[in-house]
Amino acid sequence: MRNVVPDARLAELKARIAAIERQPLPDRDMLQAGQETEPSLLALTRPLPGVLQEIYADTRSDSGGALGFALGLVQGLVGASRPAVFFLQLAHEAQETGLPYALGLPGFGLTADRLVVGRLAHPKELLWAIEEAIACRAVAAVIAELPEETRALDFTASRRLSLRAATGGASVLLLRYSRERAASAARLRWHVAPAPSQPPPFDDRAPGEPRWRAVLERSGLPQSALRGGEEILLDWTKNGFIPVRADPVERGIAETAGFSRRPPPSGAPPAALGNRLAEAS
Repeated sequence: MRNVVPDARLAELKARIAAIERQPLPDRDMLQAGQETEPSLLALTRPLPGVLQEIYADTRSDSGGALGFALGLVQGLVGASRPAVFFLQLAHEAQETGLPYALGLPGFGLTADRLVVGRLAHPKELLWAIEEAIACRAVAAVIAELPEETRALDFTASRRLSLRAATGGASVLLLRYSRERAASAARLRWHVAPAPSQPPPFDDRAPGEPRWRAVLERSGLPQSALRGGEEILLDWTKNGFIPVRADPVERGIAETAGFSRRPPPSGAPPAALGNRLAEAS
């Protein structure tokens, strides 16, 4: 008699294989008539050439998470015909947010020799550099930090960037660190924050894959049927983002440590840093 593997056991085996290979699994809800389809939000995390996007984080302390999310969005855009990615920032802001970590780039399918870093003195110079970069056919995407509210990036300037990106085929991702929202012609606007990662199933003490809480605040693309303000937990794999099927307890932990987190009072060190300082003394 042929043995039949229970559905629960089969799902567990698939999850274990995916954990080893770090590849996303197709969800049953994504399969229709034998073809894979994607939820509207997840589809927007796939490569979108020639699109202006905004990625908002509440504070500069989440700049690493915002940059990682941006790198994930551009990963599939890089290829033989468009091998370069530009990372542009204001020189005086670089002291606060730092630079991309070269050894971490391969995790997002990039290498340091494909990343061009530019530091500009003034927001107008940065916007000019974005336009010049996306005019180059070898550039896949431009990631630009504009953490401060600046008059240089008004609706007219963002509309210009959006049209230039659509014409040239290179994507533009603007990183903003604020709880306020300015008028913009960006086709997509994301609100992201880092979330606690899930430990690997074979070692609870090892770090898990990067995880974000993402809210699509606005979309001007036809493939998005998502209602405004809906949130999703996203894990990163070598093949792109995958949604997290989090249980209520895990989701509650993420909510506690995610968007609801507030920065410490001015001059007060974070709790974790305080603990380390106490140990060092």
